[in-house]
Amino acid sequence: MDSVVLEVHTGAREVVLDLTSRCAQFVDGRGDGLLHVFVPHATAGVAILETGAGSDDDLLAVLEDLLPRDFGWRHRHGSPGHGRDHVLPALIPPSATVPVLAGRLTLGTWQSICLVDTNRDNPDRQVRLSFLAG
Repeated sequence: MDSVVLEVHTGAREVVLDLTSRCAQFVDGRGDGLLHVFVPHATAGVAILETGAGSDDDLLAVLEDLLPRDFGWRHRHGSPGHGRDHVLPALIPPSATVPVLAGRLTLGTWQSICLVDTNRDNPDRQVRLSFLAG
């Protein structure tokens, strides 16, 4: 297995960050296998979805409805509402696996691999890409 860590700056805002081109670059020329994308954080996740047509903003809006910052979160350290960020990985898991054929991601036409980060307290993230040859 080959693995690298991407350093990602998400800033102080909620974000759905498209990582597809970086993932494609990592698997380019590797043949057949699996790409595993993992975020080693308790407050971020990985999603495969369409971006650029509003779905990324829709996802953040739905997360705000499902996990409102002004809810009475018991987890209280960090900025107000930070407890919601710790619940996020139960809905958007911290990893995803994508098949790779002939060194290319086998994503659907509109699918993108995205980091979902609602934690305004941590502007710097790591994303581990691992390739398991077939």
